[in-house]
Amino acid sequence: MTALNVSVGADTEQSANVCTDSITDLEQDFKEIEEMQREMFRQMQPSYLKTVSMTDLYETDFEAQSALIDNLLYRGTYLFVGSPKVGKSFMMAQLAYHISTGKPLWNYKVKQATVLYFALEDDYPRLQRRLFKMFGADGTENLYFATQCKTLDGGLDEQIRGFIREHPDTGLIIIDTLKRVREVGGADYSYASDYDVVAKLKALADSCKVAMLIVHHTRKQQAGDKFDTISGTNGLLGAADGAFVLSKEKRTSNNATLDITGRDQPDQRIQLVKDPETLVWNFEKAETELWIEPPDPLLEKISNTLFAESNSWSGTASQLCEIIGDDIKPNVLSLKLSINVNRLLKDYDIHYKASRTHSGRKLSLWKDSVSMCDDRDKHFESCGTV
Repeated sequence: MTALNVSVGADTEQSANVCTDSITDLEQDFKEIEEMQREMFRQMQPSYLKTVSMTDLYETDFEAQSALIDNLLYRGTYLFVGSPKVGKSFMMAQLAYHISTGKPLWNYKVKQATVLYFALEDDYPRLQRRLFKMFGADGTENLYFATQCKTLDGGLDEQIRGFIREHPDTGLIIIDTLKRVREVGGADYSYASDYDVVAKLKALADSCKVAMLIVHHTRKQQAGDKFDTISGTNGLLGAADGAFVLSKEKRTSNNATLDITGRDQPDQRIQLVKDPETLVWNFEKAETELWIEPPDPLLEKISNTLFAESNSWSGTASQLCEIIGDDIKPNVLSLKLSINVNRLLKDYDIHYKASRTHSGRKLSLWKDSVSMCDDRDKHFESCGTV
C-alpha cells in the first residue's frame, strides 16, 4: 500500500504561521545574547575583577528588606551576648515565639515567619517545661527546635539549607551557642579565626535571606563599652551585622539592660524586667529615644495619588512624573524610589521594582493585595534549595 499524497492547493487548508516578532526586537535580543557571551568570556579570564560603576549602582533595583522586629531585628547575622545564666535562652525563646506567631514584642511590630532554634545546650524535656512556663498551652506550628546539629565545617550549612527547602517562609535561625557549632581543635581563636567563623555564618544567612542570632558569652573583665565585653577578639563583632548585649548589675536581680548596635538599626539601650513567675522579659523603658524620620513629600504624593482608587500601577518614570505633577526629572525620580524601597514598604506598605524592557525602563508599584511576579522573591536558587 502506498501512502496518500495530499497536495497543497486551493482545496486544502494551509497553516498560517505568521511571525509577529519585529526586526528591531530580534536585533535587540541578539545584541543582549552577544553581550552576555562577552561578559562570560571576560569573567573566565584570570585577571577578572568584578566591579560596578556608580551609574550601574544607581540603576540597580534592590529588593526591599523588611524588619522581622521593627527597629530591633533585621535580616543579617547578629551576636546575642551575655554572661552565663543571665537569661539569654529565655530571651531567645521569647524572640522565637513572637516571630513565629507574629505577636508584637513589647512596643515593637513583628513580622511573622518560621523560626529554627538550635537549642544546643538544652534537651527536649527542659525546652517543654520552659516554653510552658513562659507561654502556657498556646503553642505554634512555626517554631522548630533542634538540640543537636553538625559543626559549621561539618555540614551545618547543608542542614540549614535542607530545613529552608522544607520551610521556605523561614525568617529567623537561632544558634545557641556559637561554641557548639565551632570546630573543636585547630582553632587559634585569633582575630582572623573569630572573624572567619562569623563570616561563614553571615554568608549562609545572606544567601538564604534570613536573620541569624548567634548566642555567645561575655568575658569576666568589665569595660566601659558593653560590646567590648564580648568574649574573644573584635573579629566576632567585626564580621557580624550587629550585636545585642544582655547584662545585669546583680546576678540575683530581675532587672537587666539590653544594649543594641548594628548596621541597619539605631543604637539603643532598653531596660527590661524578668517576670519571676513566667520568666518572660518585660519592657520597662528605653533609655534612648529613636529618631523618627519626617514624612517625605514625594513618597506621600505617590501614595496618595497612585493608590487612591487602585492597588497597583505600572509605567515609565516620565509617566509617573506627569501623574504626580512634581517638578522632578524622571531619572532622579526612579533613583529616589530605588533608594527609598525599604521606606516605601515600611511606611506605606508599597512594593517597588524597576525592570528593563525593549521600550525602556518600566516602574511597578503595588500593595500586598496584588500579586506581582518577581524572580527576586525566588531566593531559594541563591540559597541552593532548588
